[in-house]
Amino acid sequence: MRALITILIVLVVGFGAYKVWEYWNEVKDRRLTEEKSSAGADIQPERLPGLPYQLEAKLRDAQQAGPAALKRFLEACKRYPSVKDPRLAWIELDYVVLISGTDPVEAKKIFWNVKQRTATDSPVYPRIRAMAKTYE
Repeated sequence: MRALITILIVLVVGFGAYKVWEYWNEVKDRRLTEEKSSAGADIQPERLPGLPYQLEAKLRDAQQAGPAALKRFLEACKRYPSVKDPRLAWIELDYVVLISGTDPVEAKKIFWNVKQRTATDSPVYPRIRAMAKTYE
């Protein structure tokens, strides 16, 4: 009888340890997911609304051509009412990152404009929050 109770206690303690380990992994995974989402790492910019599909190819070409081409693309896009946030904000933040080494004053100005018009519930806001220390 004593051996049976000992075996039962060992099984209960082992099962309890397994459940604690399982819960710990779940909490750790949830925390990593929250950190990634708060940093904007899980956002796919091409899926953000606000840019007509006809302009996707022009955007890719402008991004590959460099900051000057991206600036021309942004200036041209601002004349069209179909190009709007949150995609426009994301593209402008890409431009801010590209010019921050050569024209930090312009980068801060554009960042401030994007930050002012972006709501806290926007999918772009985590990226703005992550960039804020650099560009403010």
